[in-house]
Amino acid sequence: MTRAARARTSCSARSGRIRAALGADEGSILPLVVACAALALAVVFLATAATSLYLERKRLFTVADAAALVGAESFALDDVHADGGQLAVGLDSAEVRAAVLDYLAERSTGASAAQAFDTLTCDEAVADGGSARVTLSARWRPPVLAPLVPDGIAVTVTSTARSVLR
Repeated sequence: MTRAARARTSCSARSGRIRAALGADEGSILPLVVACAALALAVVFLATAATSLYLERKRLFTVADAAALVGAESFALDDVHADGGQLAVGLDSAEVRAAVLDYLAERSTGASAAQAFDTLTCDEAVADGGSARVTLSARWRPPVLAPLVPDGIAVTVTSTARSVLR
């Protein structure tokens, strides 16, 4: 046998062994597909939860804005005084808090009761000069992953509104 013939035989024997080794890998793509599907599902669940948390915070901030505005407008006309040629309002923290709590109670029983928060609390409603500052908190529960976070996550927002008279 010539040298070239021996090289061809050796090469074909090696390629036969490689084909036999590769042929034994049948079905090994299934774990890869399952892992990719699980990763994709986890990304979808996390994106859904993050979007839900963002929207819940925006809703809570909207309610806090409205409550702060109600608190800033909770003054009587007798409380308006002239201060250096400008009209100014002296807000009282007790009146601001009472107005904010009334607004929140009315909101939870009114037309927007369907969009009510589970545990909405007014942490702070105070008068700060001519401004009213309101801090609200609520519990957020993820839409899909709720069993993993049974108590939910606290979401807190603060809003300030000012009374301006011209």
